[in-house]
Amino acid sequence: MSVAVEVRELYDTKEMKQVHILEDMVWKGDSIPTHQTITAIKNGGLMLGAFIEGELVGFNYSFPGFLNGEIYLCSHNMGIHPEHRGKGIGSMLKDVQREKASEMGYELITWTFDPLETRNAYLNLSKLRAVCNTYIENCYGEVNDGLNNGLPTDRFKVEWWINSEYLQTQYEKETPSTIIPWEMTKNDLPQLSDFDSIPNDERILVPVPANFQVLKRIDPNLGLKWRIKTREIFQTLFNKGYIAISLERSNNEPIHYYVLVKRTSLNI
Repeated sequence: MSVAVEVRELYDTKEMKQVHILEDMVWKGDSIPTHQTITAIKNGGLMLGAFIEGELVGFNYSFPGFLNGEIYLCSHNMGIHPEHRGKGIGSMLKDVQREKASEMGYELITWTFDPLETRNAYLNLSKLRAVCNTYIENCYGEVNDGLNNGLPTDRFKVEWWINSEYLQTQYEKETPSTIIPWEMTKNDLPQLSDFDSIPNDERILVPVPANFQVLKRIDPNLGLKWRIKTREIFQTLFNKGYIAISLERSNNEPIHYYVLVKRTSLNI
């Protein structure tokens, strides 16, 4: 049975405190102070809440950004209550964020996410059709929470051009020119294979673990290797003019694939 979810803007201090409690549950620390969130939403920011039967089960928080003469909305944080994941609440929050941001006059929304977290990648790139050609090394420094502990906090910074024609057109799916090679370890975990050089073809597939947190928990050293090797691959490809446009999920392999193409081939 489907569950009715209400998504709406949040405005007052009481609602910010509810977000603070949920955020602390989701991230297990480093919650944003309510005095900061309430100030941001009164000055061009946006806080959205998702409710089931009156209970706050998800949120999305963003504030204004300005760089190189360009104004945009910086989508800083989104969290879903653990008991309500897999219900499409994240997509609902982002859809309302796009609608509200457009009404506020924004053309671009940006945010960061861990490129090794494929659930986020699929939502951000494949479903919402944001794109990425910016890789930030150790974006937040050392973060000792359940998701980031023991690894540099590398991040993709995505661009979501909310009024562009690109969002209304489907990129043609073709067999990619090149797949970055990978193999299984003796412990039946995926790892990147050794290769001589990073290719320069029209379409490139970059493999990442289908469930990075499980892999990292079983073999922390292998998790670190994935971080360092994929960092080199993405930085090299982005510097060559490539952009990540989607994540292709595989049901039969322990690997999912980022699809990268030349940015000049997109209508953005």
